[in-house]
Amino acid sequence: MIEGQEDVTWDDWVAIAAACERSGIGTLFRSDHYFSVEDRPERGSLDAWATLAALAALTEKLRLGTMVSPATFRHPSVFAKSAVSVDQISGGRVEAGLGAGWWQREHDAYGFDLSELGARMDAFEEQLEIVTRQWQEGAFSFEGEHFRIDDLDAQPKPVQARMPLIVGGRGGPRSLRIAARWASEYNTVMRGPEEVADLRGRLDAECEKQGRDPATLPLSVMTGWIVGGTREEVVDRAARLARWQGTGEDGERFLAERPDAWITGTVAEAVEQLRALHEAGCHRVMAQHLLHRDIEAIELIGREVAPLTERL
Repeated sequence: MIEGQEDVTWDDWVAIAAACERSGIGTLFRSDHYFSVEDRPERGSLDAWATLAALAALTEKLRLGTMVSPATFRHPSVFAKSAVSVDQISGGRVEAGLGAGWWQREHDAYGFDLSELGARMDAFEEQLEIVTRQWQEGAFSFEGEHFRIDDLDAQPKPVQARMPLIVGGRGGPRSLRIAARWASEYNTVMRGPEEVADLRGRLDAECEKQGRDPATLPLSVMTGWIVGGTREEVVDRAARLARWQGTGEDGERFLAERPDAWITGTVAEAVEQLRALHEAGCHRVMAQHLLHRDIEAIELIGREVAPLTERL
């Protein structure tokens, strides 16, 4: 999981994708932001779906997705068409993530409307229905408070029989209800095992309430990631990340100040943390790799961490 708004260049994306394919990482997710969430306006960002389209043409096996696209950025028809385009280019390797949007500074800077949460969630739910129905066979019309579709049978359809649609949220009741209705996966951020177990239970209950088998709605977590082959490598990466964030150069201190939900440590320690999340009901973890030019750290995930997690 790469934070693309933090000055990830096209050359960086090519190197990251190549490292993922070379080392056996299955899926590369990127954020969908136009403005640095570290509030560093000098950092650039390439458009998420344009980037994924280009990477789709350069890669052969790597699955690609957004974690997650703000629904406030694009009309649902534009989002649906962008995702289908990348799915066609890649031969069926897209996982489309969608959330309601949140970064006020970004919306103000680029002129996107960020309404109050209630209205935003109303629009988000309409968008999920429109996107889902555009990917399905047959024509449909839709008349909502925020969007209108008139007798549309969008072509082409996704290569995949069912395009994965990941809904991102923080576990609120309405978010879970929407996910149980429309999502193929529910993703949350920065949660430890106890929080994951609680969320999994509430997600199961909502699925059962709606008559859906909970086993058909996986739960995933996107969380911070600082992992090395040795303790020295871990501390070095932590020190570099501290410098990148402008919080000093003390790697040990930086590690000690990380939230418990972060995955930090050696490969063996990371696998044990992943095991705890798995046992709590987490289907998969998106490793937030903030030192995006550290290609060795990416290869370590594919070469050493991923094979061990297959045994969980």
